[in-house]
Amino acid sequence: MTDMIDLSVATRRMDRVLDGIGDEHLLAATPCTEATVGMLVDHVLGLTLAFTAAASKDFEGLTDTPPTLPTGELPGGWNDVATARLSALADAWRDPDAWAGTTRAGGIDLPGEIAGLVALDELVVHGWDLAVATRQPYACEPDEIAACLAFAGTVSDEQRTEGALFGPAVSVPGDAPALHRLLGLTGRDPSWAPPG
Repeated sequence: MTDMIDLSVATRRMDRVLDGIGDEHLLAATPCTEATVGMLVDHVLGLTLAFTAAASKDFEGLTDTPPTLPTGELPGGWNDVATARLSALADAWRDPDAWAGTTRAGGIDLPGEIAGLVALDELVVHGWDLAVATRQPYACEPDEIAACLAFAGTVSDEQRTEGALFGPAVSVPGDAPALHRLLGLTGRDPSWAPPG
């Protein structure tokens, strides 16, 4: 079994990034070419619920359906909703049972330890997406990036398609910072910047 990873560092960082997003940002472009900032926020709100359920092995609905393209229609007080959901996500993955056995996410059965790494990767990579799109600083812990790199390196070229967890890999120099190498592996251009 993969060593348990404390997701609270990543969830708190995501919460800080979301705190820096205002209504004026919601229609802005992101490194995910088909998604606005608002759509990615919507996605984060959904994935927090799905991966909390995956950690709890709660197979009633949330873990059974493949992710859909988010609409960007956010609930009132969405930032407070996000804070509560991110906290619950971190709490759920503190349970050693979350990392053991088999669970389900996006309608796919997978080992608990892999689901935990997917949740971490979603937080780290989408945190960068939202931070860079809204011109916020962004930095991750080396152990988080190392865990995500190890996971991302197991994804085959055939599994990398537009709209999937990872898009086609973007070439990044081997001596680039670890975060940049992770971004390239997940189909992002580390040099992407918002227009204007």
